[in-house]
Amino acid sequence: MLDIRKIEENPEELKQTLKKRQQDESIVEELISLIKETKTIQTKVEELRSIRNKESKLIGQLIQKDKELAERKKEEVRKIVDEIQRLEEQLKSLKEKQEEILLTLPNWLDPEVPYGEDESKNVIIKQVGEIPHFDFEVLPHYEIGERLGIIDFERGVKLAGSRFYTYKGLGAKLERALMNFMLDIHTNKNGYEEIWVPVLIKDEGMITTGQYPKFKGEYYQLERDGLSLIPTAEVPLVNLFYDEILKEEMVPIKVTAASSCFRREAGAAGKDTRGLIRVHQFQKVELVQITHPESSKNAHKEMLSHAEMILQELQLPYRVVLLCSGDIGATAMKTYDLEVWIPGLKRWLEISSVSNCGDYQARRGKIRIKTPKGNIYAHTLNGSGLAIGRTLVAILENYQKSDGTIEIPEVLKKYIN
Repeated sequence: MLDIRKIEENPEELKQTLKKRQQDESIVEELISLIKETKTIQTKVEELRSIRNKESKLIGQLIQKDKELAERKKEEVRKIVDEIQRLEEQLKSLKEKQEEILLTLPNWLDPEVPYGEDESKNVIIKQVGEIPHFDFEVLPHYEIGERLGIIDFERGVKLAGSRFYTYKGLGAKLERALMNFMLDIHTNKNGYEEIWVPVLIKDEGMITTGQYPKFKGEYYQLERDGLSLIPTAEVPLVNLFYDEILKEEMVPIKVTAASSCFRREAGAAGKDTRGLIRVHQFQKVELVQITHPESSKNAHKEMLSHAEMILQELQLPYRVVLLCSGDIGATAMKTYDLEVWIPGLKRWLEISSVSNCGDYQARRGKIRIKTPKGNIYAHTLNGSGLAIGRTLVAILENYQKSDGTIEIPEVLKKYIN
């Protein structure tokens, strides 16, 4: 959520942010009008309360001296009370409308974010590793998996419908190996504390991290219970600190979790419908940091290096991409994507997004830091470290051999035996 005082002081900045994000700017005028009307009514309510209090005291003095005048004053006070009640109801309605708009607004953009209408304007920062060349016809991961008998798409569909799958034997073991490998790197080398989280979250948790209310239709909901299946472990990891005031010495907080993730909308219609690229359930290792505002820029770079470390250890070719204003997520101020090369599909594939959300989520979730100058909102950062299914895809396609087998990356062999 955005700081309403900042919006009020500089509505043009918000208009420019929305314009850069390819969103409608007209909502800003509506919001400013609501803010002004709310302030006017709030002032009137306070004035009437003051009059009510003075008149009430006067009534107490008049009761012994002039009962008739006291009764007239009581009637006047009753009318004032009725007017206060009417204005308070109006005020409540205005604040609710104001809140509805604020919850739909995206985050401010970091000045370093390039302007662009869509992903074609994203900026490639660097490429690490060489794109492999094969002296045989490379296969996509779904053909490799089916030929080796380690991925069964038909039975996945039989169990749960389209875009579900099952792993068998080495496939299941490889997925589990990747999860353990990633968690070991992040906990032993990168300083994160491992957390095990529920895959269900309260609706207010989805509001904190920005999925609700604007994108509610994209997720699986248990409406009877007010719960949703998590789209990423970012949601429970950030909400661990919901409505808390953290001691300054506690930050930065660095937590990680492996979880299943659930997305109702699994990408553009007709795109990547085969295989593991766009599915409704997948596993991911998530990284989250809660930092002091002054530290979040450095924490963002650090978190990016942590996600990169996994790809480097697996010796997979990848590139770092800075997202432009038209492609960045609503909650992020600045985002780097990591894209891995997928030979069978002959293209780069996003395998991690690493984002600095500033105080956007902390304001929604009331996550504060106690400082000598008073409480301030924390900054939150999140990143995939990594998406496990897509990492498995990258391994199958980059490590495939001419005889139809795959080579297991050296760092995973101890996890697979």
